[in-house]
This record gives sequence, C-alpha cells and structure tokens, in this order.
Amino acid sequence: PLNGAGAAAARADLPADAVGGIPNLDGPVDVRYDRRGVPHIFAGTEADAIRALGFVVARDRLFQLEVQARAASGRLTEWAGAVALPTDRQMRRLGLPASAAAITEALPAGGRARAILDAYADGVNAWIDGLRPGDVPLEYRLLGVSPERWSPGNTLHLFARMGWTLAFGSAERSYSAAASLVGEAAAEALFPKDGPIVEPIQPNGSPAPRFDFRTLPPPGAPAPGARGLAALWPVAPGDGEPSPSFASNNWAVAPSRTAAGRALLAGDPHLDMTLPSLWYEAHLVVPGVLDVYGVTIPGAPGIVIGFTRDLAWTFTNTGADVLDLYRETVDDANDPRQYRLDGAWRPLRIQVERYRGKHGEEIGVDTLRFTHRGPMSRSADGWTSMRWTVLEPVLSQTVFLDVARATSARDFLDIMATGFGAPAQNMLVADRQGSIAIRSTGHYPIRPEGARGWVIQDGSSSANDWRGFWPLDQYPQAFNPAQGFVASANQAPLDPRQQPRYFGRESDFDPWRALHLNALLRGDTAVTPETMMRWQTDPGSARADWFVPAFLGAAARMRQQGRATPGLDSAAAWLAAWDRRYLPDDDHVALFEAAMRQLTARTWDELAPDGGARVATPGTAILLNLLQDSSSAWWDDRRTAGVVEDRDAVVSAALVAAHDSLTRRFGPRDQGGWRWGRVGATRVMHLLDIPAFSETGISIQGGPGTLNPASAGGHGP
Repeated sequence: PLNGAGAAAARADLPADAVGGIPNLDGPVDVRYDRRGVPHIFAGTEADAIRALGFVVARDRLFQLEVQARAASGRLTEWAGAVALPTDRQMRRLGLPASAAAITEALPAGGRARAILDAYADGVNAWIDGLRPGDVPLEYRLLGVSPERWSPGNTLHLFARMGWTLAFGSAERSYSAAASLVGEAAAEALFPKDGPIVEPIQPNGSPAPRFDFRTLPPPGAPAPGARGLAALWPVAPGDGEPSPSFASNNWAVAPSRTAAGRALLAGDPHLDMTLPSLWYEAHLVVPGVLDVYGVTIPGAPGIVIGFTRDLAWTFTNTGADVLDLYRETVDDANDPRQYRLDGAWRPLRIQVERYRGKHGEEIGVDTLRFTHRGPMSRSADGWTSMRWTVLEPVLSQTVFLDVARATSARDFLDIMATGFGAPAQNMLVADRQGSIAIRSTGHYPIRPEGARGWVIQDGSSSANDWRGFWPLDQYPQAFNPAQGFVASANQAPLDPRQQPRYFGRESDFDPWRALHLNALLRGDTAVTPETMMRWQTDPGSARADWFVPAFLGAAARMRQQGRATPGLDSAAAWLAAWDRRYLPDDDHVALFEAAMRQLTARTWDELAPDGGARVATPGTAILLNLLQDSSSAWWDDRRTAGVVEDRDAVVSAALVAAHDSLTRRFGPRDQGGWRWGRVGATRVMHLLDIPAFSETGISIQGGPGTLNPASAGGHGP
C-alpha cells in the first residue's frame, strides 16, 4: 500500500492508454520500468517528457508530493489541525510561501518556464483524476483526507523549502548572546571568519592542508543581565557547529589520475533519510533534445543530479552566509504599520495570514510585516527584519532541463551560474573530454565596507543594505586544476588569505571530511570506479586522528604527574586500542564519540548560562586549536569555586565521564553493548513518523566526521 521503489518495481510498464490519458500531450509517450522500478520515459517533446515525469512521480509518490507541498506552503493544519500550527507559522513568517507565490505569479504567460510547470501539473493531475477510491495511498486514508490537485506553484513552494533546508543559517542572535556572556573579543575568536584548518574547495596552491593555530583570548566577564537575556534568545537553525552528520561529499578525478584515463565523478549528497526517499530515480529521453539519467526531487521538473552522454554532475551545500538580520524601529506607539528608514517613517507591507483546520474552520490568524528587505519578526530584543537570497527570484524553473543539454563542463557551469542562485551549491562536473571542474554557485551578498554579516545590523539606515552580489569571476571555483582532482565536503570554499571578502564563519563549515577525502585523492594515481565506491563508505576519520592523541596525551601526562585514577587508565587503554575506523562491530568508537560530547560541554561551559543549554557552540576545529594551549583560561570551570582546572584535567575528566556514562547505559564494554552498530545505529522514518512504516536500528559503517556520516537522527548515506 505504500508508494515507493518497492511498489514501482512490482509493476509492469505503463499501458500506452494510461499515459495517453494525460491531457495536452503533443504526441505518443512511452514509459518503461526496469527491474529496479526506475521509469524510462521516451517522448517526442520536452513538455511531454515532463508531463510523463509528473505522472509517474504521482503514481509512485503522490502522498510525498502533497505533504511536502503543504509543508512548504504552510498548509499542514488543513490536514492535522492545530498541532501543525507552529510549523505552518514558521514557513509563512519566514516569507517562503509568499515569495513562491509572487515568483509564480510573475512568470510570463506562454513562456517556457510556465509551460514546463503546467506540463508537470498536467501529469500529476492526470494520475489523481484517474484514481479510484481504493487506490488512494494508505496515508490519505489514515488521515481521512483526499488528494488535492497539483498546481504549478507547488513546485516553487518546494524549491523555496529546499532553500530553507539548505541555506537558512541565522547565527546573529546566538553570536550576540555569546558575546554578551564572554565578551566581544572572545566571541570573535571562537567564531572567526577564518578557521585554523585551511583545506579549501578552491585549490590554494598548497600540496597539504594548512593549520593556523592561534592563541585564543580568555573569556570576559558576562555583561550586566547577559545570562537572563541569553536564555531568552532562541538559538536559530544554523547556529553553532554544523552537525558532523549533516554533510555531503563530491569529487572528480582527472584522466591523468585514473586507471582508465577517463575523468571520474562521485556524488554523495547526505540529506534527511525518509520513507519514501527524498530522491526519485528516472530517465528522460527526447530524441535530439534530451537523454538524461539521474535523480529528481518529487515536484521538480527535471533531473537534479545525474548524467548525459556528455557529462555528469552533482552538488554539495556551500554553507555560505546569505541571510542578514536588521534591527528595526517600528512606530508601535502611534502606527505599527510603519518603520524608520533614513530619518523618515516608511510604510510596512502588511499581509494577513489565515490558517484553516481540517474542515475549513479558521484556527489562527497572523499579521505579517515586511520592510524593503524582507519579513519581520519580534523577539525579546525587539523587531528585526531579514534579507535572504532564498526569498528572491534567483532560480530558473527550467535550469535542470537546460543543463541536461550542456555538452561540456564549462557549458554546464555557465548555465548554472545564470539559472541557479539559491540555495548556493558547490557544483561539480566532469565531461567526456576529460575536463573536471567545480564552482560554488549562488548569489553571495556584497555587504557594505566594515559590515559584519554575523551580527544584527542597524536597519534604520539604507547604508547597511547589500550592495549587490559577487561577480562570477570571484566565485570559488577550479577548472582542471594542476592537482588532478576537485572535491568538496562542506569545507570552506576559499582560503581567506586569497579572498578576504566575507563568505561565512568558521563554524559554517566542516573541515574533517575534506581532510580525509583529499588525503585519499592525493594518495592514489590510478583511481577506478570501484575505488571511489569504497571511498564513499570509507570508515577513516581525520577528526579521530587529531583528537584521539589529545585524549591519550592528556591521560599520559596525568599519569606522569601522579594525577591519574584507575578509571582514567582503563578508559585510556580502551581508546588506545581503537584503530580510528568507524566499523559496525567496533567496541571503541562509542567511547570516542561520548568523550567528544563530554569535552565540548566541559570546555564551553561559559556559553551555557546558569548551566543550561549553550547559546552557541564553536566548531571542533576551534576546540582543536584550544587543545594546543595547556593553560588557557577556557579550561577553568567557573562552576568549581576554589579550583582552577587545566587542559589535561578537563580532557581526562571528559574521557572518564564518557566511559562511566556508556557503562551505565549499555553495560560493561566487553559484552557487546558498546558495538558501534548498536550505539551509532541510524533510522529511516516514514514521513508520518509511523513506526510500522519505518526502519530503525540500522547498523552502518561510518559516523560523524567520516565520509559516510550517518547519524541516529536519520541523516546519512
């Protein structure tokens, strides 16, 4: 009863009369399913291929199509009632549905973009119109609702929500909270523009990564009232260190470094794992026009990641800071419909949002306000507005069809540069001529001189507005570099010594997988497809290679100084026996991961007001930097009056606490309870979180900081 690959695999090819029932077809369409349930669509025109794609996606993923569209447009309450109100409000208050609707409305009637969106809707609705009551997907029946016809605007809503998933990083409030707790100088050092580990996507001419360790200034005293104010400030999505499991990898190898003398490409996007999958595999053929195979996202008219006879491509997320907050002054006393700008009151754009329940009843009303920059919100620190590239018309609705016509890597990058502005992606491509290339494509704001994009700006002056976007020649990019490969794994795209313009903070990026991936690439000059497939699940970890010696070194020094305990010696011996690979049957990985969590909490206690949740967390590269300084004031736990801790005491205490915690939870370490396949098991949940329709306790090879960064939260390969 559940739509998906399994159901599709059991079906025969679509009867000609079934596809022929799609309205507005230009000619015959043939859809054939292979043994894996993948539809191969053969059509005479581009529009017919897209109509058929909409039809087969609806056939296999109808519920997924609609639930994602409703989530994106803030309309889940119409299915679930008030329980979905917070989710719907978030989407609408961010301005995502309004932006998508405005972009849809502005599409020229009769234009190619509108025609493609209409064609996709034709296909989806043809399947819906032909459904018999008994064939409606089970999820609809469980919810007591019926499928709604697909509108062309739904695709724009889905694109906007994908932008929210990949590019909503708003760290301004958490940074301000951190600065109020430890002082501006310390906060700048903990969340710098340039991190201590430099292994950028754009090659910087160095044959190895660079480590720029520096002395961190000590924490300052909290500002008056800082603890109370910090506790009131919500930590916005994107704050602090990116989760080690929220990650993607891609790389391409030049012919000179492959066994067959041909360019090779690997793409490994790690997004949320759900049932059914985010991805939908398909093949589109229009003779003389298209022949493209890959994966699409249900609702998208085209192949998002894939290959043609001429080239292959894939993406990873850039992590760029493309969202700024502005503190606004609203005339609350006299007229809350206006805000202050350049010494004058300006009218706010007012939009009333109404939320409907399952039976059409009104269950909530919002009055949204917009400045010239974007949507406003009100929190403990007053009114703020937001400018965010995702809310602007920077994505072509036909870009995925356009790149399928490209015949070279350079053609591909040029098409993407003009048609894909958000969410910013590291776009990697290889072509049959042997060229390899990568470009971090997106609209990157040019901020005023001296502006700090990671703090809330003064909204009363237009002098603080963006000055446009980076020119194409300044995008992070590489075309056939001398090193013979291009790769990205969510690390910083640029060496800050080569491009001083602000792109994002150190904590927006993750260096660890890139360190390991590039080491593999540098060490092999006869790469094969099988080699690259092994690398995608390689269990090695640069993060462990750096931090395990730090734990063991601290334990050894404690022993030499007579400060060790039997518990420390036992934990250190267990960690020392680990080969630093994340294997399902390994009993040591869990100790390292628990010790890292303990070390993070004990080190950054100054950022947790009154022992509560941290307002922000520096990246693990900053933690590694701090480990180089044995007597830094950051090691002292302010909660232990009369005692001054040093580095080795804190690191050792973290290791012992991790060992004790695992023992309490899973029993003695030598009885199988600490197996990484159990402790680090991942899960794949159904879209409705129904346990019977989900898979849990999945044992994997890999984990945080590895090239296969699956996590217990259902994020991974």
